[in-house]
Amino acid sequence: MTEKRSFDAVFVGGGVIGLACAWRAAQRGARVCVVERAEPPAGATNVAAGMLAPVGELTFGEPELLELTLASGALWPEFAAEVEAASGVETGFRQCGALHLALDRDEAAELRRRHDLQRELGLAAEWLTPSRCRELEPGLAPTFVGGVLAGGEASVDPRALVRALAAALHEAGAELRTGTEVVDALWSGERLAGVRTAPTPDACPRYEDKRRGDDEVRADVVVLCSGAWAGQTAWLPDGARPRVRPVKGEVLELRPRPGDGAPASRIVASERVYLVPRPDGRLIVGATQEERGFDTVVTAGGVHELLREAYRVLPDIAEMELAGAIAGLRPGTPDNLPIVGRGPVEGLLYATGHFRNGILLAPLTADAVAATLSGSEVPAPMALADPHRPTLVLNTKTSVGVGGAEVAR
Repeated sequence: MTEKRSFDAVFVGGGVIGLACAWRAAQRGARVCVVERAEPPAGATNVAAGMLAPVGELTFGEPELLELTLASGALWPEFAAEVEAASGVETGFRQCGALHLALDRDEAAELRRRHDLQRELGLAAEWLTPSRCRELEPGLAPTFVGGVLAGGEASVDPRALVRALAAALHEAGAELRTGTEVVDALWSGERLAGVRTAPTPDACPRYEDKRRGDDEVRADVVVLCSGAWAGQTAWLPDGARPRVRPVKGEVLELRPRPGDGAPASRIVASERVYLVPRPDGRLIVGATQEERGFDTVVTAGGVHELLREAYRVLPDIAEMELAGAIAGLRPGTPDNLPIVGRGPVEGLLYATGHFRNGILLAPLTADAVAATLSGSEVPAPMALADPHRPTLVLNTKTSVGVGGAEVAR
């Protein structure tokens, strides 16, 4: 029997972006429902290291991305505290700082170049000698050239964050349906009016309010936040699917042996690897980057590469337990900027395409989506993530078939 319920917004995707956006909207009084085909944490969230490092991760030629990441990074301390207070669940948020190392002269030249840009932009970053780096992190390799300390950088445990957001969402009176897949769109003329769902085969629900069979979830707005799968949304017309592609990444989890401490107290990174410590002593090592479609196989080569480069930075990792290896898919876009805002059909809102910065950009994205839904002013930096920016528009003269009608783009 089909159940019909109506919401102000239904969020398709229960990763950190979907949960954060839904929670913010619910805080503002919206009636919201999140639909997730797996069991959170899933997708890119499940494999994210949780680096909140806009300064150290600065990339040449991407000033728009830097503006977004700096703005969202500034929101994180209050955002984490608010989530924890609302849920009673710790997120693993730590303002631990990050140390970026140059292991040879070539890497030093590149790191110096990046540091010059950091200084030019007035960012908080300091060049350190090898001896000063070792004072901060005694477990570093015996030979390297120097490093840059970004003392304001932070990290969070994305899996813990999902648990906290799910609990906060429940406390806010919203619904989270896991093991539930969107199989079709609901239309009211040319307007997207909700989604039709069905149980995901063999799903193991844990967070949802209750199990459901086939269901019509009607809503004023459908928010697409399904990460790397957003560009393959079969229930949307071709022209309404965002330009998002999967980018594969492999990540390792290392665990200290009983009685041993963590080999680092802050984020440590080189040109080829980053290592993110967790409060409980675990170390997350990431991440490879490959254009492999929807392949999520963990490869021997990927594991070898990560362990080799991690050992070059922190030799003590050789004594740690290899607790896990996993591959995930980042949602990439043509210009590496997220896609956040109203789509080309009425009733559709995007919150996807965050590539490597989904965790970092979650607070800013959540504020933008909640503001859009309530008719409030959207944070200024999010104009850079406009779904209709020139780099995303393939052919502005085409039309999008919607529910038997056509809508000009």
